[in-house]
Amino acid sequence: MSGSFDYNVAEQIHRSRPPVDALIMAAWLGADTMNRARLTIAFPELVAETEARYHVPGGVLPSD
Repeated sequence: MSGSFDYNVAEQIHRSRPPVDALIMAAWLGADTMNRARLTIAFPELVAETEARYHVPGGVLPSD
């Protein structure tokens, strides 16, 4: 279970209004093995893009 610290961080993130895709990418990058697997199942295309961008300089793909 998360605590009040996690909730307060979530509020700060929410106030900054990041795109949802960016939040999912960030969650995947920082996730442990189990949560990374869950995100991969839930968002396979976004995770594939995140993995691809992780392995290229500056996260810039040829299609950009």
